[in-house]
Amino acid sequence: MKKNLSLSLIAFTLILSSCEKDPAQVSVTAGINTPPIVVSPVAPPTFATDSTLLLGNPSNATSNTADFSNYLLREGYYSVSYNRDAGRPNWVSWHTQSTDYGSVPRQNDFRANQELPSDWYRAEAFSFGNVYEFDKGHMCPSADRTSSIVANSSTFLMTNIIAQAPNNNQQRWAMLEDYCRTLVQAGNELYIICGTYGEGGKGNSNTLTNTLDNGRISVPAKLWKIIVVLEDGANDLTRVKNTSRVISVMMDNVNTTGTDWKSYRVSVDEIEGQTDYDFLSRVSPTIQSVVEARVDNL
Repeated sequence: MKKNLSLSLIAFTLILSSCEKDPAQVSVTAGINTPPIVVSPVAPPTFATDSTLLLGNPSNATSNTADFSNYLLREGYYSVSYNRDAGRPNWVSWHTQSTDYGSVPRQNDFRANQELPSDWYRAEAFSFGNVYEFDKGHMCPSADRTSSIVANSSTFLMTNIIAQAPNNNQQRWAMLEDYCRTLVQAGNELYIICGTYGEGGKGNSNTLTNTLDNGRISVPAKLWKIIVVLEDGANDLTRVKNTSRVISVMMDNVNTTGTDWKSYRVSVDEIEGQTDYDFLSRVSPTIQSVVEARVDNL
């Protein structure tokens, strides 16, 4: 909780599936030889119960192109704070519930985000170079968006992707993602925000690597994630209480093996201290002070 930041952020929505989303026009490619699919925005209600930024915009990202290190992208199924010069997201925020899960297969259509300003560098599917050194790691996971081709394909925009150590991505990070889905299947909905911090990670060669693609993509030193767990319901903002479960982790972006994500749990306050972001800023300050200081132990 950073008290000097605004606690007011109007949440918008775009209904692209059965979950309410932010207003945006989403253009994606369903396959290599198929034309782009364009989903037009839906006029949002005055206030939304479910939104990718319902609990706050932790860095006050904006859609002003002058704000190139903290540029807000509303992708409908998630929101991004993007850093032009780092060529990677600062953070990605989304909401997930059972209706976001379906039978749509993984699209694997990694591609540049054409919504970035035309004079900005746009990472492509091949921009990471040696595919064995770092994974193209999702922030908002593909498996959290399987209700439609459009939803799943949206997660393969490179503005949702980081250079992630393969064992980190495929083991402990993946296990935490799987655990989140078990929580949803048990009757919960989640507000999740995850992101990057610092520069310099170690991939398969165990060599410290700061950048890729001739310095245009920064390799993060650390990855973090915050998960707010609520039982299924409405008026979500008002349902975050002192007793609400909040899971937060911070992991080094290195290639050590292991699936025990629980050993990386920290408080939200600790992540705020390292990133200088203000999480859960739309939640009551009194509640923030409790849930952000607590380290999950379930």
